[in-house]
Amino acid sequence: MNLLKALAAIGSMTLISRIMGFLRDTLIARVFGAGAYTDAFFVAFKIPNLLRRLFAEGAFSQAFVPILAEYKARRGHDETRGLVDHVASLLALILAVVTLLGMLAAPAVVYVSAPGFSATPDKFGLTVQLLRMMFPYIFFISLVSLAGGILNTYSKFSVPAFTPVLLNLSFIGCALWLAPYFDPPILALGVAVLLGGVLQLGFQLPHLAKIGLLPRFRLKFDDEGVWRILKLMGPAVFGVSISQISLLINTIFASFLVTGSVSWLYYADRLMEFPTAILGVALGTILLPSLAKHYADESPEEYSRLLDWGLRLTLLLALPAALALAILSVPLISTLFFYGKFSLHDLWMSREALMAYSLGLLGLIMVKVLAPGFYARQNIKTPVKIALFTLLSTQLMNLAFIWQLKHAGLALSIGLGACINAGLLLYHLRRHGIYRPQPGWLGFFVRVAAALAAMGLALWFAMGAEDAWLRGGIVSRAVHLSWTVAAGAGTYFVALTLLGVRLKDFIRHGAK
Repeated sequence: MNLLKALAAIGSMTLISRIMGFLRDTLIARVFGAGAYTDAFFVAFKIPNLLRRLFAEGAFSQAFVPILAEYKARRGHDETRGLVDHVASLLALILAVVTLLGMLAAPAVVYVSAPGFSATPDKFGLTVQLLRMMFPYIFFISLVSLAGGILNTYSKFSVPAFTPVLLNLSFIGCALWLAPYFDPPILALGVAVLLGGVLQLGFQLPHLAKIGLLPRFRLKFDDEGVWRILKLMGPAVFGVSISQISLLINTIFASFLVTGSVSWLYYADRLMEFPTAILGVALGTILLPSLAKHYADESPEEYSRLLDWGLRLTLLLALPAALALAILSVPLISTLFFYGKFSLHDLWMSREALMAYSLGLLGLIMVKVLAPGFYARQNIKTPVKIALFTLLSTQLMNLAFIWQLKHAGLALSIGLGACINAGLLLYHLRRHGIYRPQPGWLGFFVRVAAALAAMGLALWFAMGAEDAWLRGGIVSRAVHLSWTVAAGAGTYFVALTLLGVRLKDFIRHGAK
């Protein structure tokens, strides 16, 4: 399996999903703006998303994929199928209970996650109503993550990567056609979330059937593999919950700031998630199964080389993305969101958050590459300890920055915290001899830095004055943004080529 080709496939599917996501957010910004209604929706949507990341994409996948890869490599199809059946059955049972409890406890959950909303009863009540509508999403999307982990282990990367498109289509359809039938119209987005979860699960089930791993309901509490996964999930839940708690605390801080702060952070975060998903999540997705296979085969040299490949590719692609987000903050936000009820003030506030986030983009992506170096070895305790230290550091930075920088200070804390996390992960991988850098790093970094300088100048001149982006319609802005991005990307890759760095040098085959 060509890992660069797999990365391109996942990246392209993720790109489609993110483009649809931007269309969705542009539509939400145009129809609903950035105010009390959107604050209520984004807080309510954050809670099932937090649980999804905590139980499904986070702790569960970190514990499940290495064990599944081991079964696939060392045991037959029948035992692997039994593991999938037993894990899926237990997960579905737990999710059903969590969903029911979440709907019943919605007022308490909202109060804990956004206590500032309690001062405005209408806003608080709307958030509770939206949360109850959306909580069953956690049931469906967690099973989607289970299916995605299985498909990724079997190198079917494109299917899970495309799946989020269906959620965005659900958002767009409900915002356009259902919103007028609800009072307030924002409730239509609650329906969109639930419908999106159902559509995503339905899309993946046929692909599981094709590889003979469509789960059957078979509970077996004494299954060896299930217990191994549960033992790994204990520290994994704690570790992932630390990063999610950090995001939740940021929401708590933002709920006490002026109305719109939650929404400004959301819109900036959506732009940050674009490169984070295309690069970080995609790299983590393809690295984890191959690293787990190398660990099962007892190949430490290949393990280290694969991590080195991932880190070089991260610097090659993440650094220009971070620089572009900082320079093009106004063009991006004005092109995507500056319409309808999204005001000029919303634009400048979202810009502040985006520029603060961009400082930590490299750290956010590197964590996605470095953490699998531990997870694939079924070592989750080390990342947990690092995450705990990162949480404490992030909250100290929140307290230091929020007084002067307001919502932008919260964004800056998240980014800098991610850099601390990535630095500590790298330190421990090297300290324990898991990762040994390959020769040529200094020359590689110098060439990338020179190409970045050329790209920055190209973007600066192609962008022009920021005020010009506040005029004109969506077509003129989109055309200008497109050729500006093309000029920057072209300059960067031409400079890399002239300096002797070529993408074909990064072709690498993963473990089969």
